[in-house]
Amino acid sequence: MASLNVGNLGEYLREQRRNAQLSLRQLADAAGVSNPYLSQIERGLRKPSAEILQQLAKALRISAETLYVQAGILDEREREELETRAVILADPSINERQKQVLLQIYESFRKENATDAEADAVTDAPAGDSDAGTPPSQ
Repeated sequence: MASLNVGNLGEYLREQRRNAQLSLRQLADAAGVSNPYLSQIERGLRKPSAEILQQLAKALRISAETLYVQAGILDEREREELETRAVILADPSINERQKQVLLQIYESFRKENATDAEADAVTDAPAGDSDAGTPPSQ
């Protein structure tokens, strides 16, 4: 788990609060936290828990995962994966079996691409000292 980057999180929260046209007090009330505590978070003085971030996200009508990324709790790629899964699971136009099949296909593609990326990294790596005794080709 990454360390919290509280300063950037506070700035981001303030920006989101202002975009939502909420006062500090209104957001604090909506999220169920105290006004001074929210002020301290926004100023980078406090490190909110994942639960508090979730309450703030709900009050701001943004994804909790976005705040987790800002706080350094969650990696950007993990957030994208979670959001993709959530969209599939929330789709009312497909049934539960179809959702599970889609998730399995999605996961297999992710694994395949990760394996391909690892293989590419190995073949693209610069040659080590093993070529030290051979002259460069012309």
